[in-house]
Amino acid sequence: MKITQSPSSRIGEIDFDKLVFGTQFTDHMLVCTYRNGKWEEPEIKPYGPMMFSPSMHTLHYGQALFEGLKAYYMDNGAIGIFRPDMNAKRLNHSARRMFMPEFPEDMFVEGVTQLVEIDKAWVPKKSGHSLYLRPFMFGSSEFVAARPSEEFIFCIIMSPVGPYYAGDVKVKVEETYTRSATGGVGSTKCAGNYGGAFFATDQAKKEGYTQVIWTDHKNHELIEESGTMNVGFVIDDTFITPPLSDRILAGITRDSILSLLRSSDIVAKVEERPIKVEEVVAAAKEGRLKEAFGMGTAAVISQISVIGFRGTDYSISTPPDGYAMKIKKALNDIRMGTAEDKNNWMVTL
Repeated sequence: MKITQSPSSRIGEIDFDKLVFGTQFTDHMLVCTYRNGKWEEPEIKPYGPMMFSPSMHTLHYGQALFEGLKAYYMDNGAIGIFRPDMNAKRLNHSARRMFMPEFPEDMFVEGVTQLVEIDKAWVPKKSGHSLYLRPFMFGSSEFVAARPSEEFIFCIIMSPVGPYYAGDVKVKVEETYTRSATGGVGSTKCAGNYGGAFFATDQAKKEGYTQVIWTDHKNHELIEESGTMNVGFVIDDTFITPPLSDRILAGITRDSILSLLRSSDIVAKVEERPIKVEEVVAAAKEGRLKEAFGMGTAAVISQISVIGFRGTDYSISTPPDGYAMKIKKALNDIRMGTAEDKNNWMVTL
C-alpha cells in the first residue's frame, strides 16, 4: 500500500470539545481505483479535494454506496476499531446489489487499520466520543449513457465525532412515504436510500419530531426502521426487533446488541419477528411498552421518548439505568476494553 504523508497536520485547528458530527476530517484519506476489471494499489494520501468531470457516472445514475464504523480510545491507551470485518462484508453485499465490484475484504481491513494508525492522534479521548470512519465507493466512468459504470473509486475518510443525537429522540410513524420495497435496495447502504429519506424526515421535523419510523411499503402496518437506525422495543420483559429482509439494513450495532442480549440476563427474552404498529401502540396505551430505542453506528443507542401515530403522541420511559443504557454500557465496556471481548470484535492497534 502506497503511503504519502501530509506535510503538516490540521489537528491544532480542531476543538475536540465542540465537535459537530461528520464536519471535520483528519489529515489523510485512502483512495483506490478500479479500472480494466481490477482494483489497483490503494494509496493513503493527504485529505483534500478530488477532481471529476461533470459527466462522472455516479452524478447521473447513482451507483454509490458507503459504510460507517468507529475507532475508540480504549482505557489502556490503545486504539480499537469495532468489527471492521463486518463492514467489509456489508460493503460487498451492497456492491453486489448495486452492480459494483466487490472490494477485497482483507484489503478493506488493512486499509482501515493503516489509516487509523497514521491519524491515531485524531481519536478523541473524551467519553462518548470516537473517530468515525466513512468508507465509500462510487462509479467514476465519464459518460452519460444509461449503463453501469466501468470504473470505480473506493475511499475512506475519517472524522472525530461526539454523540449523533443530543438527548432523547421523538419519532413519528410514517404512513405516506416509503424507505424501501421488496425486491429493492433497502438492505444496502446505497446513497439513494438516504437521499430519498430526507423529505419525509423534514416533514416530521416540522411537526416537532426528530425522526420517522419507517413502515412496510404495502400496507404501512409493519415497523421496519427508525430513521437511519434499526429499532428495538422492550414490551413486558421481551426485547423485540424486526427481522432482516431485503428491505432492512443488517446493522452491525443491531447484530452486536442481539449477541449481547442473548448471552446476558438484561432481558428475559429476545425476539426477531414482524412487529405491527398497532402492537406497539397498544403496548404503550397499556403501560407494557417499557422502552424503545434506535440502534446504529453513528448514534449507537438512542432512546425514543415519544412515538407519534395519527395525531397522538405516546410517551415512553427513558430511564438512565434502564434496558437501553444497560445495553449501551455493555457494548461500550467492550469497546473501551474494560469488559472481556469474547467475540473478538475489537481490532486493536
